[in-house]
Amino acid sequence: MTRLTVNGKVMDLDAEPDTPLLWVLREQLGLTGTKYGCGIAVCGACTVHIDGEAVRSCSRPLSSVAASNKVVTIEGLAPHASHPLQKAWADLDVPQCGFCQSGMLMAAAALLKTNPKPSDAEIDAAITNICRCGTYNRVRAGIKRAAGIATAAVSSVETQA
Repeated sequence: MTRLTVNGKVMDLDAEPDTPLLWVLREQLGLTGTKYGCGIAVCGACTVHIDGEAVRSCSRPLSSVAASNKVVTIEGLAPHASHPLQKAWADLDVPQCGFCQSGMLMAAAALLKTNPKPSDAEIDAAITNICRCGTYNRVRAGIKRAAGIATAAVSSVETQA
């Protein structure tokens, strides 16, 4: 048995220690907002937060996550999709197909937590997620809009879960 804290809830799970965190989240906990893309931590569709840091869950073994770590998925980012980034994404029609967007949102939330007013260059350097539809300009615009809406809400992302 492994104990995890996911989206503010402590859970006991029966999974092999080398099982990627992504599969535990999706298959055992039913948190399917975190997506499988490449399986080698390149595309970022599987991005979640561990203790506020954006990490690729497809290559993170369950054994590397302690019960004291706080795991936050897209489902736990904000109640009722109320995070400034989620609002900006909807206002600007950022996603096209949407597959990569939960990972993009999680990466962007981690960026805004540490850098509430990022420049274009800082956004480009921090957001390494791959979008096959190529909505990078809209992603950048969404991050900038969210940064202008409420930076206080962005800095409290992890306390909501």
